[in-house]
Amino acid sequence: MKIERIDVTHHRLPLDPPFRASWDTRPRTEFDATVVRVVTDEGLVGIGSGDTMLGFERHAALFVGQNPLDLDRHNRVLDNLAFHYSRYWPLDLALWDLAGKILGQPVWRLAGGRSDRTRLYASSGTLRGPQEMADAALSFLEAGFPAMKIRFHRGDWRDDIKALEAVRGAVGDRLTLMVDCNQGWRMPWDTERPWSLKDALAVARELETLDIYWMEEPLHRADYAGMAALRDAVDIRIAGGEMNREVFEFDTIIERRCLDVLQPDAALTGGIGGLKRIAEAAVAANLIFTPHTWSNGLGVAANAHLACGAGNPPFLEFPFDPPEWSAERRDYMLSETLAYEDGWMVLGEAPGLGVALDEDRLAKTRIG
Repeated sequence: MKIERIDVTHHRLPLDPPFRASWDTRPRTEFDATVVRVVTDEGLVGIGSGDTMLGFERHAALFVGQNPLDLDRHNRVLDNLAFHYSRYWPLDLALWDLAGKILGQPVWRLAGGRSDRTRLYASSGTLRGPQEMADAALSFLEAGFPAMKIRFHRGDWRDDIKALEAVRGAVGDRLTLMVDCNQGWRMPWDTERPWSLKDALAVARELETLDIYWMEEPLHRADYAGMAALRDAVDIRIAGGEMNREVFEFDTIIERRCLDVLQPDAALTGGIGGLKRIAEAAVAANLIFTPHTWSNGLGVAANAHLACGAGNPPFLEFPFDPPEWSAERRDYMLSETLAYEDGWMVLGEAPGLGVALDEDRLAKTRIG
């Protein structure tokens, strides 16, 4: 069996009302998605999504005619392309989906087979007032989620603490709570400086009093020394790495003990092939590996298979903050929204990633 062609399409879903992401100062009125299809000469198709794949047509010949099961070879080529040109990691996800379909196995089993399921944490994305955040937390609790992540970025972290206190007061100890400080990276137009170590330390001590499970991205993504110092100074778990762009950065993070929780995203860095090794190294070092999943529904599925197969974390991120960020918006490229029950996602035995595209919806939203 050979790879016959690779199709890349671009899609746009209008958002009305807009989504006001905590990490973006501009309201989002549209949601773009790129879909990659790897087609074999026997008609099997693997699917992936993530970064935009712009310019990939110049490099498709590196894969066409190759055995689709040469996953390590393909990942190495993609790593070379990421250095010289751009990030084409959605192709890696599509190749793993295709490999599962060829072999009749779910990707979680090919990635290591540690587990076929994971508990989910509801990952909120918007900045609400204290009472509104408390109401959202109660709705997640009612829906069966065992945990919730709350975003900071209200300007003054003391205002963020007020919202967090309202949530803890509403749910007590019935929800495990995480906090995302959003200090690791910025949108292109956001020139605000990240917190210093002393800023992060002051916030961490407040979070400890509220029994927060982890503190995410409290410092710039490259501040290895600061992250290690913060981790040593506090009892709360320190998480990060969602936008680090090179796989080798996570070797450094593990070696220097910068983080308790590693959160790379296979749709953005390394693919499943590259991050499988990082997940195994994290587990061996007694660290948590649980990917970032804020790309789209297809990206959530791919990261779920990676996390379950290679990492088996205590929780996996489930982007969900209705009405602004609903499952229907997140998963618009899929034939069905991602299923979960009582806070669990069960991946099952379907070959590949176990999801299918909504071709009619993709045709209507196609922009390129």
